[in-house]
Amino acid sequence: MTDDRIRTTHIGSLPRPPELLELLTARQNGEAVDEDEWAETVAEATTAVVERQVDSGLDIVNDGEQSRVSFNWYVADRLSGIEGKREQDLWADLQEFPEYAEETFKTDVLDLSMHPVVTDEIEYTGQEEALAERDALQETADDAGISVEDTFITSASPSIVAATHVNDHYDDYDAYLFDIAEAMAEEYEIFAENGLTIQIDAPEFLTAGHTAAFADAPIDEVKDVTRLHVEALNEALENVPAEQVRLHTCWGSYEGPHHLDTDLVDLLPVIYEADISGLSVEQANPRHQHEYRAFAEQPLPDGWDLIPGVVDVKTNIIDHPETVADRLERVADAVDDSTSLIAAPDCGFGTQAGIGMVDPEIAWAKLEALVEGAEIATERIN
Repeated sequence: MTDDRIRTTHIGSLPRPPELLELLTARQNGEAVDEDEWAETVAEATTAVVERQVDSGLDIVNDGEQSRVSFNWYVADRLSGIEGKREQDLWADLQEFPEYAEETFKTDVLDLSMHPVVTDEIEYTGQEEALAERDALQETADDAGISVEDTFITSASPSIVAATHVNDHYDDYDAYLFDIAEAMAEEYEIFAENGLTIQIDAPEFLTAGHTAAFADAPIDEVKDVTRLHVEALNEALENVPAEQVRLHTCWGSYEGPHHLDTDLVDLLPVIYEADISGLSVEQANPRHQHEYRAFAEQPLPDGWDLIPGVVDVKTNIIDHPETVADRLERVADAVDDSTSLIAAPDCGFGTQAGIGMVDPEIAWAKLEALVEGAEIATERIN
């Protein structure tokens, strides 16, 4: 561990207040929303969530994605060529348990089976929204005395956009994917312009193996599609310094069986081809707690930060700080001594507005346990 202590962060989304969820619901339903009320509510929620991160002891903070309806579908409002929604199959592991899936994956704000539809050529049209989001975060962070080095902003990967938007326009998947990459490059460059760290959200780097199309595919086929997705991301990041980019990947932020998940050790070498400098991946998920061993078998590239998920985001059990420390310690034992560790939860606590797997107040208690656990692990390791 290269740092004097293990720093802490989180993975993008944080609980939204009820009044903001009401406005998000209205916007999703196509209802008129007073823009002054919207702007004021978002600003208040962003200020509150930044201040609470600081009060919780987190070192690296963001705006909690307060203005976004989800970590991925927010881009439907920033890309051209998207119109309407269509029902799509859920993950292959959930299809084996349809009654559970039906009860769990529809919310007051979003129906996760309904995906936006691409009906025309994709171009980036969200410059104004991206600039406003970036500037609001930086202004709020400045007011709270937080440096740009301790601030991050999230953005969807090209391939998660492709995976969660129905393609009705492009004849060729590669053309579809790389048009998205060209479009999302504009967002990445806007976010990076003032020195912010960008977190690229790319769960599909690990979830490809349990989508219906690849559930029974050989691992080499899964690697090939993941490598294509990494290539698209690298093209989109061409003008963004790698030291400003961290990547989050996971097996899907949902409470499901996960028995078809791909093994981390098989895909790490492909993920290492990404032009980034930090990697966030689940380590508290009960299905994957054993996979700290993957980092011993496939060591991180030199100079990368490892951001292990050491707090669960799918249950209302508050992880004991000693348990958090145990998770961090075994990851530290698996990686090279030169690897810097940053402790985090497995995923965001509000990836899709309205799901609320974890009660908002319990989510904050989990983050406080994360901070305490990182302090314990630092003492043990040093």
